[in-house]
Amino acid sequence: MPYEPVISKYWKTPESWTLKQYQSRGDYWGYAAAKKAITEFEPKALINYVKDSNLRGRGGAGFSTGLKWTFLPENGKPRFLAVNADESEPGTFKDRQILAYDPHQLIEGIIICCWAIGAKHAYVFVRGEFVREINRLQSAIDECYAAGILGEDVLRLGKGFKLDITVLRGAGAYICGEETGLLSAAEGKRAYPKIKPPFPAVEGFFRFPTIVNNVETLSNLPHIVGKGKEWYLQQGPAAGPGPKLYCISGHVRKPGVYEAPLGTKLRTLIDEYAGGVIGTLKAIIPGGSSMPIFTPDKLDLAMDFDTVRSAGSFLGSAGVIVMNDSVCMVNALLNLAKFYHHESCGQCTPCREGLGWLEKLVHRLEFGHAHDNDLDLIKEVCGMISKRTICLLSDSLVMPVESYMKAFFKEFEYHVKEKKCMTGGQPGVWAPCEEPALAR
Repeated sequence: MPYEPVISKYWKTPESWTLKQYQSRGDYWGYAAAKKAITEFEPKALINYVKDSNLRGRGGAGFSTGLKWTFLPENGKPRFLAVNADESEPGTFKDRQILAYDPHQLIEGIIICCWAIGAKHAYVFVRGEFVREINRLQSAIDECYAAGILGEDVLRLGKGFKLDITVLRGAGAYICGEETGLLSAAEGKRAYPKIKPPFPAVEGFFRFPTIVNNVETLSNLPHIVGKGKEWYLQQGPAAGPGPKLYCISGHVRKPGVYEAPLGTKLRTLIDEYAGGVIGTLKAIIPGGSSMPIFTPDKLDLAMDFDTVRSAGSFLGSAGVIVMNDSVCMVNALLNLAKFYHHESCGQCTPCREGLGWLEKLVHRLEFGHAHDNDLDLIKEVCGMISKRTICLLSDSLVMPVESYMKAFFKEFEYHVKEKKCMTGGQPGVWAPCEEPALAR
């Protein structure tokens, strides 16, 4: 039986972002799932229900959502929900679709989550460039206040459940996708990640217990509650089931966001959903630009958290980037190196300085100025950076560097020896910029 999308089901429906349309869908839609959660579940029972559904975070780590909720301390302090809508990972563009085309689905998920964890205020931190998405989300929140869905008595159920939602606008910094960096920015500070522990669940927003969940993660909750955990557990592998939004871009005929059960094969996503590869397949990034790369022999891999990890990479945000044989892998790596170096917050020296050196070294390779020992030097710099910083931004470049060089070593070696690309292009033709001092 063909899979029927649920999260993206109404994206193409006219006015899908309005309360009127959301409430017209019938069944468990239109805040019926939130009503069920509040009237039929005590908070702890709801946490256990979500835990039993095996919902895993859709932001990148794939950690158990219900288990994360149990980390909140019983200390009587106010609790908060921080919604990570700062979608910054290159190759990832799913959360913005939810914000633009079904913001009420997210709001309903927020209500369910806040009832479970005992939060009275949720903050949605949205990437600043998402102007349309911010406007539609704020409009949806305003509709909910006017209809009595949010505010002093959520859904007017007389349960004493008060909930406010505030939209916070970021400024386009990649580091705000890291949960503690996001919280620092939400507090009005520089977006510096914090040392963990303590984790946000213990000390988060203004040092109060805070749960940080991704947009897609929360958008799963209405379906878990509305359709039942039994249905949810049937969608994909038992250890991590449910619908998944896959972002497919690069050299494919129909790039876009496609919903499929977790565990759908990579070949199916590329050929059946995205229309197939343009040209000859060379490489695939499975989970966003920071993940180790795959070669075509991994096409029959099931795209779920555990299988991708066992194969040497990570599902991450499921940003699938497809590259054909026209791509110079040194050049592709240079693009990533420039990005991650630029996005370093500068707090940690290994990241601030090390990513700059990696960019300069890869730049030297691409522009035909490589020294004989540069490949060894790149490996040495990676070793000095990896796992030596507060957050994982430095490793977000180290992992691609190491995997690209391992999978396509001959191509990198060719750049050293021949001072040009194996693909036939001119060195540096796709990376016009001033050569750094290191290259001279």
